[in-house]
Amino acid sequence: ARIFKSDIIPDLRKVMRCGVEVQSKSNKELNAFDLNNLRWNKIVICTDGDEDGFQIRTLILAMLYRLTPTLIEKGYVYIAESPLYEITCKEKTWFAYSDKERSDIAAQLENEGKKFEIQRSKGLGENEPDMMWLTTMNPETRRLIKVEPEDVTKMETMFNLLLGNDEAGRKRHISEHGKEYLDQLDLQ
Repeated sequence: ARIFKSDIIPDLRKVMRCGVEVQSKSNKELNAFDLNNLRWNKIVICTDGDEDGFQIRTLILAMLYRLTPTLIEKGYVYIAESPLYEITCKEKTWFAYSDKERSDIAAQLENEGKKFEIQRSKGLGENEPDMMWLTTMNPETRRLIKVEPEDVTKMETMFNLLLGNDEAGRKRHISEHGKEYLDQLDLQ
């Protein structure tokens, strides 16, 4: 019931037109799920490539998983990767989607003796339309990750742990496993 208290969630569901698989008093204005009514052949989640974007992406995935798991099971859900860095060398620009990719491109350019500039990419909301087309929207150049629930039980457990009410369990998980993600931190 809590998910339907958000003004945004019912609006997203209405735009998608396929309804929801969970029926309750809280969402009586939304239709029952019907995959044939889905407006598009892909649902693409576009968020910034930083930690805040990852958090928003996780919340959207949790919403889709809770309300329309069939969209994930049938392969309709994708994540659009957005670049973290723009690396410019004369007239050419490379996009790096991770710190490792940035380092690899910079190392290659240094080895070739080229001068370059690295700049943190703007958030998606600040990009000009041509930049959005190049990095996120153009089917020829964008990077899409298909969301595939390889282990539904594991995903359910993780969503409950990270987004549920078990604060002690969440803290314990972070303290035990947080070190596994240190290389992904963006500390500048």
